[in-house]
Amino acid sequence: MALADLISSRLAGRERPQASGRAQHPLFARYWSRISGRVVAGRERAELLAGLRGRVLEVGAGDGRNFAYYPREVSEVLAVEPEPYLRGLAREAASRAAVPITVIDGTAELLPREAGSCDSVVSSLVLCSVEDQRAALAELRRVLAPGGELRFFEHVVAEQSFGKALQTGLDGSGIWPGLAAGCHLTRDTVGAIAAAGFTVERIRRFTSGPGTLGIPFVLGVARHRDQ
Repeated sequence: MALADLISSRLAGRERPQASGRAQHPLFARYWSRISGRVVAGRERAELLAGLRGRVLEVGAGDGRNFAYYPREVSEVLAVEPEPYLRGLAREAASRAAVPITVIDGTAELLPREAGSCDSVVSSLVLCSVEDQRAALAELRRVLAPGGELRFFEHVVAEQSFGKALQTGLDGSGIWPGLAAGCHLTRDTVGAIAAAGFTVERIRRFTSGPGTLGIPFVLGVARHRDQ
């Protein structure tokens, strides 16, 4: 049975995740497909995915830029992307990948995988824009096997007061979420990951951009904490 057919059968009894109208951002999607390679450099994608093996779920796969960096030890990747234009580009990227990748429509808040069925989950610039971050993280933890890894690359709230105030203003006014397809600048994503039942094992913080205006990023590994 093909992976896509298997997914469909396992969704029986659960509502199939479909992209809502809010997940369709045609102008932003086309802009993002042009700049995503510069926002996340190849070395960061390689760091994010290094050492993965077995069954992987990637949420918010975007245009599939990560796909070329999956190690050959990965047996399969299920990539979830709700935005139609980006999902089409991701499917093209999947056809060129060295590992088997299936790209489907869906959201992080409702994933088409059985509990404990994934060895790793990858989140790359996703948790800033999900509608319900707590629900999304609960789903990521649900599909992970106990001890499984969450690999994350996300931008987060600034630690410096000026940068934090600027982010708060852009978020609170609705300007940034409106321009950037629902993205939020002020989320404490690392704290949310820990609160969702993960142990953050490794994290690297850095900024991209000039001085105090630089956007703060985190790149790290968290592990499913079997409670």
